[in-house]
Amino acid sequence: MKKNLILILLFPFFAFAQKIVSPEVMAVKKFQEELNAEYLNLKETPLRGDNFTNFKGHPFFPFDLKYRVTAKLVKTKNPQPFELPTSSGKTKSYREYGKATFQLDGKSYTLTLYQSLGLIKQKKYKDYLFLPFRDATNEKETYGGGKYMDLKIPKGNTIILDFNQSYQPYCAYNAYDYNCPIVPEENKLPVEIRAGVMYQDIYHH
Repeated sequence: MKKNLILILLFPFFAFAQKIVSPEVMAVKKFQEELNAEYLNLKETPLRGDNFTNFKGHPFFPFDLKYRVTAKLVKTKNPQPFELPTSSGKTKSYREYGKATFQLDGKSYTLTLYQSLGLIKQKKYKDYLFLPFRDATNEKETYGGGKYMDLKIPKGNTIILDFNQSYQPYCAYNAYDYNCPIVPEENKLPVEIRAGVMYQDIYHH
C-alpha cells in the first residue's frame, strides 16, 4: 500500500518533469515562431503574390544540440571597411569583426563574423554581428546561396553559434525586390549543417 501511495504522490512530479523544456530549445522555438510570424505579416514579409497566399510556415530541421557550439572568438585588429558583393550585383559596406573557431564532430572549423557599417549606426544594432555561411546542404535541403545567422557581440572571448537559428536570406524567397550579401569564400563549410530553416525551391518558378 505504501509503495502505491508513493507512486501516486510522485506521478505529478514525473508529469511535470516531462514538460520541462531546456532554455536552448525554448530559444529555438521562439526564433521559429518569430520568423514564421514575420513571413505571415503582410507589412514585413518578403513574399509576394501566391507565395505569400500559400505560405503556412517554414520547414525546419529538427532541433539538434550538436549544432549549438561554443566558438573561440578572436577579434580582428584594425579592421578595414570593405564592399561585400550582393545578389543584385551591387555591394554593401561591412568590416570584419573577428574569427570564430569551433569543433564539430571532432574537427575544427573557422567562420568570419562581420559588422554592417550601415546598421551599426543605429543604436539598436550597435552590437549586431552578421554571419553568412554555406555548407554541404546548400542546393539540396537549403538555399543554394547559403544561410545567415544574427549574433550579438559577446562580453568574453567565446561566442555561441546556434545553427538551429540560421535562416535563408530574403533573396531565397524574392530575388526581385531584395539585395542580399553573397557568402564569402572563407565562410564555406565542407560539412552538412542540418539545422535551422530548410528550403523548398518553389519561389522562383
